[in-house]
Amino acid sequence: MFKVRAKYLLLVAAGVWLLAGLNIVRLGVLACMEGAVPPFLAGDAASFGAPAAAIMLAVGIPAVFLAFHPMFSKLVGKHADRIRGYGEDRMHVLRFFDVKGYVVMAIMMGGGIGLRAAGFVPSWFVAFFYTGLGAALALAGIGFLVHYAHRGGTITCPVTKKTRLA
Repeated sequence: MFKVRAKYLLLVAAGVWLLAGLNIVRLGVLACMEGAVPPFLAGDAASFGAPAAAIMLAVGIPAVFLAFHPMFSKLVGKHADRIRGYGEDRMHVLRFFDVKGYVVMAIMMGGGIGLRAAGFVPSWFVAFFYTGLGAALALAGIGFLVHYAHRGGTITCPVTKKTRLA
């Protein structure tokens, strides 16, 4: 029950990472649209607050993306190698992650939800952090799609320029 051919686990991983990334981006964009501005930049719209907040987003989103993309790219390669290494023909659909991956995912999701629900994370932080993080997660999902499409070939990351076997 709930078994798929092992090669399709890359597609399952792609879907999970892509959907998670797009949802995180959505939360970040919603916070951006709310006009989330840190208290130290607050002011009326005609003053320095709004342009400074826009600059903070323009710098913060790519900075968060560039901090997380190499880490997620490495995880994509590690999980893709592990999935391809399965000797069985049919695998349980949830084996696209290992136990450590599920633990990390639960901690990250639980921590993010808990911190936001408790009000410890202001909306201005969600605006740039979640948008950059979600973009990196979504790109990791696309990375799994690339691994699926190029099985047996080589892949070059357009951001890090690193080449690896697919």
